[in-house]
Formats: sequence, structure tokens, C-alpha cells
Amino acid sequence: MSWLTEYVRPRIRTLLGQRPDVPDNLWSQCSACEQMVFTKELEKNLRVCPHCGHHMRATALERLDWTFDEASFTRIELPKAPADPLTFRDQKRYAERLREARAKTGLEDALVVAHGAIEGARAVVAVMEFNFMGGSMGAAVGEGIVAAARLAVLQAAPLIVFTASGGARMQEGAVSLMQMPRTTIAAMLLREARLPFIVVLTDPTTGGVTASFAMLGDIQIAEPGALIGFAGARVIEQTVRETLPEGFQRSEYLYEHGIVDMVVRRTELRETLGRVIRLLQPYAASDVASEIVAEPAPETAAAAEQ
Repeated sequence: MSWLTEYVRPRIRTLLGQRPDVPDNLWSQCSACEQMVFTKELEKNLRVCPHCGHHMRATALERLDWTFDEASFTRIELPKAPADPLTFRDQKRYAERLREARAKTGLEDALVVAHGAIEGARAVVAVMEFNFMGGSMGAAVGEGIVAAARLAVLQAAPLIVFTASGGARMQEGAVSLMQMPRTTIAAMLLREARLPFIVVLTDPTTGGVTASFAMLGDIQIAEPGALIGFAGARVIEQTVRETLPEGFQRSEYLYEHGIVDMVVRRTELRETLGRVIRLLQPYAASDVASEIVAEPAPETAAAAEQ
């Protein structure tokens, strides 16, 4: 050992004192520009990089906080679904994977549903959680989407769904594939009730979710740079045997080709959703809906005429 190690370094440590403990999550690194961002600043900016504008992935609970007016929403309990219908096992048992995902996220499955106010307008919001097994769609997610649609019909309010998914949940086999027509029926319930169905596509939205309810919205909104598609780019290139354009599965490309209606920055999303709701359902932003009087029953109408 040299004199620097034995003498100089201990003296410097003595003069400067003990190094204070620094929290591990004090800084965050942007996955796009690789710049370091102060975590509190990043959270204040809704997890959008202040250097390059990259929209980082967010949790379902964060999106609820960002979307609804302050302290104005209530989460609902979703219907229970069969936990392990196929008793599936790969490297781990499916039941064990579910336990790990629940412990990691604090959620029962990959969907959270709440109702409340957005810019003063009533709305029901369903948000997918990508951290729960890649936001994969199984029976629980299908049940949740149907429950959200029924709640929207009951409240005569629009339904807004934030998608973030890798597709169907393979551990549930054909049961997961059946959620594609089930969620399509949920969209039909809203259409029959003449209620707005708004889909916000976030990074990533792929597989069976894209092939079902994610593309059935009356209005399709996407976050900047979000990956949106059914199959992966490499699989498509191998199938069609052509070189695909760069960024063809990103929000901006889909907007240019008419697949989505808007690409909206996260910091402007709540205001945009409020405006869209008022345009599609003007009474949703006021008390007019609660003052609507149902048509009188035939007996009542006959009595009134007499």
C-alpha cells in the first residue's frame, strides 16, 4: 500500500468528515437521451424528460392522479376472475407469478378503474398497469373493462381507457384470447348507450389489446413516441419480406396515416380530455344530466292528459 492510501486518504476523510448518505432514487436517467434528471423535478413534470421531452412509462395509480381533478376520484372493486384456470406452469407456476406481481405493484391485476371528475366533467377511467406481468390481458382485465363500461352506462358518463400492454396473457391460453371479443362487447355497450369511448394509447400497446378494444375508441389519443402495433417489427418484416419505414409503429407515424386522432403531450392531456368530453357529451360537464327527468310511465301520462 502506498503513502497516499495509508496517510493522505485518511487525513482527507478526517478533514471533510463522514460522507452523508445519498438516497438511491435521488436521480433518474432518461432512457432516451441518457441525461440525469432530479427525481422530484421529473415527478413534477409527470415523468416527462425536461431535456428531450421523452415520455417515460408511468404506473396506473400515477395516471389516475394526473388525469382526475385533485382528490375527485374513487376507485372501484373489480369482479373476481379465476386465478389459474389452466393450472399453468412454465419456469414458475402461474399462481406464483401472480403473487409476485401483486406484491410488486400492490394491485390485484393489470387494470385499475375509477370514476370522478376531469376538468369538471364526470368520467369513468380504466388504466392498465404494465408493471403487472407486462400489462397482459387475462380474464381479470377483461372483466374489469366490462365492469368499467357498465359503470359508465350506469352513470351516463364517458369511458376513458389508458392502454399499456404486451398483449394476451399466455398463462391463461384460450381464456385470455376470449377477452378480445368480451372487451369489444364492452365498447358496443357504450355505443348503444350513445356514450363517448376515448382510448389513450401509451407506450407500449401491442398484441391482443391493440387488436380489440384499444382500436375501437370514438377518439384515439396517443402519447408522443408510444409504441403501438400488433406484432413486432421484425416479425412483420420477415412476413412481408420488405423493409419497413423507420418509426412506423410510433404515435407520430400512426397520426400521419390516420390511425390515431391526436398525439398529446402528457402535461396537456387532462385539459384535452376535458375538452373532448365537453364536445362529445356537453351535459357531462354540468349538473344538467342529474336534472334530466325520465319520461313518465304510460299510466302517469294518461292521468296527466285527463
